[in-house]
Amino acid sequence: MSDAPPPADLALQRTSRDADGVRVALEEWLAGVLPPGAGPRVTLHEGVDSNGMSSETVVLDVAWLHDGAPRVGEYVVRVAPAAADVPVFPDYRLDDQYDAMRLARELTDVPVPRVRWLEPTGDVLGTPFFFMDRVPGRVPPDVLPYTFGDNWFADATAVNRGRLQRATVEVIARLHGIPEAPERFAFLDPARGGHDGDTVLARNLARTRAWYEFGAQGLGRSPLVERGLAWLAANEPATDAPVLCWGDARIGNVLYDGFEPAAVLDWEMATLGPREMDLAWLVFAHRVFDEIATALGLPGLPDVLRPDDVVAAYADRTGVTVGDLTWHQVHAAVQWCCVFLRTSVRQVHFGEIEQPEDVESVYHHRPLVERLLEEVGA
Repeated sequence: MSDAPPPADLALQRTSRDADGVRVALEEWLAGVLPPGAGPRVTLHEGVDSNGMSSETVVLDVAWLHDGAPRVGEYVVRVAPAAADVPVFPDYRLDDQYDAMRLARELTDVPVPRVRWLEPTGDVLGTPFFFMDRVPGRVPPDVLPYTFGDNWFADATAVNRGRLQRATVEVIARLHGIPEAPERFAFLDPARGGHDGDTVLARNLARTRAWYEFGAQGLGRSPLVERGLAWLAANEPATDAPVLCWGDARIGNVLYDGFEPAAVLDWEMATLGPREMDLAWLVFAHRVFDEIATALGLPGLPDVLRPDDVVAAYADRTGVTVGDLTWHQVHAAVQWCCVFLRTSVRQVHFGEIEQPEDVESVYHHRPLVERLLEEVGA
């Protein structure tokens, strides 16, 4: 086993906002949203920093009066990052996240948290935000990654890990089963953000290319990513009609009650696309964390979220046999590079790391990307 420490930059500062200023601003705003005389009082809790790299999350309670009777609500507030805090994404359509969650909850029995109030202007906190109900549960941690061991998921039996895997694939299948998704979720088509292409997959790839260009402004260009993008553009697969894709479909974005999903979180990457996008992301996200673990001499969790198992579970649930996931895993690999590019720019900004001499040294999954590109001949 390696004596090397885990990467320090898995724990990330996301914001420079003042907590007390946030509390006061939210109380004043809620006083105008709730009925007159509500007198809301906000109690902030520590943010959830075990998972996620891109968004700001505020966990809080709100106490107020309703017709003279006391009420208390437990909420999570999703806040779009401020430009000064080096956001991960070039744009952050919080109203689209809000609407995607609202519709997914209305149109399925997937446990999507109920969204409450949306502030779309940014006038209150400097960027838009929305409230959603807080749901109890536990999540396979990102920091440190669950593949490192010594956490509830890694310590579970193989039977229970398989149960969780199947239940998570079931969530994805139910989201994909929403009828008329291209019409109902038209606001998620990358074309709305100015990303051109003859197919929805081409438009998603155009959005990824723009994301890379955004990241390269901070650390410099990446030959590895550019190889991947060139191969993807030259090898776009044929796909069926688009479905609602959750986007960031991974077990680290689900709260579980035991081993069953209790809340499906993090909709900032939601899009229209082929089924394979979500399934490949589910597989590849695990491969990233397993790569980090095995690079440090840890055993990881090689028996979890294997492509064949995920595809088989999806077919059992839907009757649909999806196409090969290879193209979509290469796409996911490039997108994870974009994530690490932007989070590293942010770490330089906050003084957590020095500006790297080699831009590709910030890719914690770099050997995995290199192997994948070699396998496809990119």
